Amino acid sequence: MALSGSETMDRDEPEETFVFRASCLAFSYSQFAGLERRISSCKCPSFYSGACSSSALMNRTQLKRSSILRMALSGSETMDRDEPEETFVFRAVRIAAVVALYWFVSITMVFLNNHLLDNKDLDAPLFVTFYQCVVTVALCWLMQLLSKMCPRLIDFPSVRFDVKLSREVLPLSIVFIGMITFNNLCLKHLGVAFYTVGRSLSTVFNVLLSYVILKQTTSFRALACCGIILGGFWLGVDQEGMSGHLSWTGVFFGVLASACVSLNAIYTKKVMPALDGNIWKLSYYNNINACVLFLPLILVFGELGQLVKFSRLTDISFWGMMTLGGVFGFAIGYVTGLQIKYTSPLTHNVSGTAKACAQTVIAVVYNSSTKTLLWWTSNMMVLGGSSAYTWVKSLEMKKSPSTVTQDSAKEKLLSGDKEDQGV
Repeated sequence: MALSGSETMDRDEPEETFVFRASCLAFSYSQFAGLERRISSCKCPSFYSGACSSSALMNRTQLKRSSILRMALSGSETMDRDEPEETFVFRAVRIAAVVALYWFVSITMVFLNNHLLDNKDLDAPLFVTFYQCVVTVALCWLMQLLSKMCPRLIDFPSVRFDVKLSREVLPLSIVFIGMITFNNLCLKHLGVAFYTVGRSLSTVFNVLLSYVILKQTTSFRALACCGIILGGFWLGVDQEGMSGHLSWTGVFFGVLASACVSLNAIYTKKVMPALDGNIWKLSYYNNINACVLFLPLILVFGELGQLVKFSRLTDISFWGMMTLGGVFGFAIGYVTGLQIKYTSPLTHNVSGTAKACAQTVIAVVYNSSTKTLLWWTSNMMVLGGSSAYTWVKSLEMKKSPSTVTQDSAKEKLLSGDKEDQGV
């Protein structure tokens, strides 16, 4: 185990492999020893007239011996003395910092958007969402510029607008617009406390649409988890209605947002190959298309007149809050990727579930609300069912890794006879 550099002995690996490695190591060591003896017995004066003496050569030989031994014990081909090993404490602190950053950005973004959308003087949710898309595009340009100026500090892909790629991403952008718009409208009408339950059907729609579009079946355990989520949703709607704070409009937008989230996930997988699998390119094209498509929607729904009547249109603090909302909207993509990178997709989903629970508690405490036991039970059913579904799917993927390849093949069939990756 020490010579192979692994903590445990692979059960499938034959014992001859271990003996072979040990023999190779002994042979290399004997070669260096023989070389040392031959050099020591050499009487050629031209050799000893060089800059290195016999003692220096001996020291280097000893250094090579120790390096070989350390390489064998560590299991690495080369020995990097300048690169320190990461300690358990360092990794734990880094993971805790990344998770805390994700929680902070996500919760702050939700409360900030709720504050902007709950403005009684400006009833223009489409314009608020449009402005956040503009800020995201501007930040993509800024990050690209900073990446060229400081490539060692900032890693951001070089993005140039391509009309052909924009057309391929357009169907996804339409779903993306529906997702962010219905999300904001759900948040506007339901508030932060009930937002988690109101927009909890994403998993259920994911199972339903995967069967309808991709013809993928779901296991009984996963369906049972969806049943728990549905039960929590209906119980939450019932309890919110009994408290007198339920907005059926908000529930309607929440269901639409959940459906759009599932569609967005499905079509994102299809369009990613056209964008070299880069999530930042996807964000760039999605938000550029959204900026163009939002303009006629703002005119059709009469929000331009709302902007003209708005008294704080020239207020710097208002635009500062709007810009901050856009910055947090851009940052959530970065911290999400960061959390997945340093933990795992499963841990990310569990962290998101715990974050939603904390977000609900903070909203209830902040608004000084009083909720019934059944109301809290509905939240726990939704969060517990979502976590259980994630856990069940992760176990199924570990048991049958070939499913991922099959799913990718099925997704390609969605485009029909023509290979259009933009669909």
